[in-house]
Amino acid sequence: MTALMAFSYAFSQENQSEQNSLTVYSRKIDSIVVSEKIKMNKELDEVDKDFKKNKIGADEKQKLKADIASKYEQSINEKIDARKTEFEEATREMVKDAVLKPIDSLRKDKNQIVMGLGGIKIRMAEDKVTPADYLKSWEYSVAIVGTSYTTKDKPFGFLNNSSEFKNTVLNSGVYVARYESQLGGYKSPVFYRIGLGYRWDQSKAKYGRTFTQENKILDIKDFTKGNLKDTHINNHYIFVPAELKFVLNPKYVEYNGTEYLDNKASQFTIVTGIYGGVRIASNIYNRYSNDYSKRIVERETINHGVNDLIFGAKLGIGYAGFNIFVQKDFTPVFNNNTTLTHKYGLQIGIEIMNVNF
Repeated sequence: MTALMAFSYAFSQENQSEQNSLTVYSRKIDSIVVSEKIKMNKELDEVDKDFKKNKIGADEKQKLKADIASKYEQSINEKIDARKTEFEEATREMVKDAVLKPIDSLRKDKNQIVMGLGGIKIRMAEDKVTPADYLKSWEYSVAIVGTSYTTKDKPFGFLNNSSEFKNTVLNSGVYVARYESQLGGYKSPVFYRIGLGYRWDQSKAKYGRTFTQENKILDIKDFTKGNLKDTHINNHYIFVPAELKFVLNPKYVEYNGTEYLDNKASQFTIVTGIYGGVRIASNIYNRYSNDYSKRIVERETINHGVNDLIFGAKLGIGYAGFNIFVQKDFTPVFNNNTTLTHKYGLQIGIEIMNVNF
């Protein structure tokens, strides 16, 4: 919602410089008309009062009103004609700006909002004027993710039936703010990214079982307190991604005799990188019913069995705002203080919103 409001504000501000002169001129014309009409109405009111006092007849009343209206019509036209040179000057300035200013300052593709298969892509580029300005940017990205856990000997066994975890397609989220800039010259198809992100992983136990902490061991056991409605563990991380982006179909634009990579064009891209993160919280969630209550919720902080640091790599592919990626943890999410056998995180995600500044 904040991004949409900011986009609307930026888009409304874009037109201000071009329309400012016309707005001032229009207000002056309105002021003249309002001022003259106030004077005219006062004179018309006096005519009506004289008619009610039988000082004048109906024919004379109509004639006086027609004369008054004609007088003020002429007055308004004369005063507007005196302002005509201001209007002509404002028009000349607008034409001059349109011809001489770079095409990027004419609002073309400056601010965009696009909704498609990749979700929402918003570009806010009010301060960008030249093609070089588009070769570096800040971006905020939101992705929905499917998280699975693998064994060390089968690192890419996504949705493995032998896992203690329930197979769920979408159960996590990734939120990243990152800075992107070009590597090399203005025609280079390579960009680097550095950012700060938040990652939330949610995993469920299978078949009416739940996560427990007993004797400093994180385990999965049968639930015996009642009718289990929902159970999962949540792991929350702050992480730093460092990535390289490669443009596969580079397009170029010329500006003041220099050729630049056109970073506003639709592009096929490959993203590869690494990330390191710190766990900030973990908890067990159970919701169940029994003979005494239809809804009982338990939340328990996880103190054992989960590593505090993660390190991994990312590979992604995208086109024009549609981006999918795979992330693989090289370090185990769970440590030796657990009976879990599937400890290494594997994520497949799709970015559903990108806000580019």
